[in-house]
Amino acid sequence: MKKCILSLALVVAAFSGAQAQRAPSPVSAKDFTFTTVKENPITPVKNQNNSGTCWCFSGLSFLESEVIKAKGIKDPALYPDFSEMFIVRRSYLDRAIKYVRLDGSLNFAVGSDFGDVIETAKAYGLVDQKAYTGMQYGYDLPVQGELDAGLKGYVSAIVKNPNRKLTKVWPKGLDGILDAYMGQVPETFVVGGVTYTPESYRDAQGINLDDYIGFTSYTHHPFYTQFAMEVQDNWRNSPSWNVPLDEFMSIMDYAVENGYTVAWGGDVSEAGFTRDGLGILIDTKALTAGSDQERWVGKADEKPAEKPAIKEIEVTQELRQQYYDEKTSTDDHGMHLYGIAKDQNGKKYYMIKNSWGEAGAYKGLWYMSEEFAKGKTLNILVNKKAVPKEILKKIGLK
Repeated sequence: MKKCILSLALVVAAFSGAQAQRAPSPVSAKDFTFTTVKENPITPVKNQNNSGTCWCFSGLSFLESEVIKAKGIKDPALYPDFSEMFIVRRSYLDRAIKYVRLDGSLNFAVGSDFGDVIETAKAYGLVDQKAYTGMQYGYDLPVQGELDAGLKGYVSAIVKNPNRKLTKVWPKGLDGILDAYMGQVPETFVVGGVTYTPESYRDAQGINLDDYIGFTSYTHHPFYTQFAMEVQDNWRNSPSWNVPLDEFMSIMDYAVENGYTVAWGGDVSEAGFTRDGLGILIDTKALTAGSDQERWVGKADEKPAEKPAIKEIEVTQELRQQYYDEKTSTDDHGMHLYGIAKDQNGKKYYMIKNSWGEAGAYKGLWYMSEEFAKGKTLNILVNKKAVPKEILKKIGLK
């Protein structure tokens, strides 16, 4: 996720800056009452704080729910709690090696995507959170600006190849920086009285990492084929299956209805994605008809307490493609979709777990409208068992 919004404090600052140029958002959590239709188990909300690691927080939250389902875990006290920073650390080194091999023609930053979570876990395993926090620099929550800058400076210097021949030890230098900031990765650790390595702990989770596949829906590639999403943080070129929009949405619905969850990646820069827990694709043209003055401050005879009726944009396949082509849908953020709800008017929403701590009206959870999901979801990751059989057949999978 390119921007991968960092923390609630930064979100508040961003919204505050926007408010200086436009009227307050016409949607507020206090105007909504949600009723759960279907909700699947999730682990507690975490806080990525000042780190661009939403891809890892959401990806591992998704895998934690997969383990809960696979093992039939009923007691929340027994839910898995995977270390995000273990995956982040291993990913840093893999990306650095590729960055150097490509002479710096690769985005080297902390952002990434769900495919990175899967591939890193396949290669290196998983670690329990208590065994590895990945924070050795004096903070209780991730604060990685200095680390990110230090790593980028190091690999940028290596790419210049000052000796005209790279040594074999430069990756050890990067590892030294990671050890200093994140701590050494444990070779073994104990969970529930059992000693594991990262690889054996991964293998004990009851899930098959080959079962996870990505989906998207765009017209610049043929449907029922795979392509790597053209976003700079997809540095592993993780593929997504391309399907029509109605089938794309049906995958999310089918997954939730059958007890699965979805790793969600998309755009959260819209005015209707609020800091208090809502994601609504507001038709701003409907709200701002009239003069320029009316657009920004309202009509002169309008009562201050009144709000215009909320109208959402109706998303089509063509409009979704337009958003992507004109870059009004960008690779902002990763979250974990786990349920379906309805508002007081019977309108459908998806229940989303975010990674900004217990922020907003719903303690770290968001309600995303169906139209928002149609227009602003870039890609998803699901268990292939959570995909309707007729769609699997169309892409040649069983």
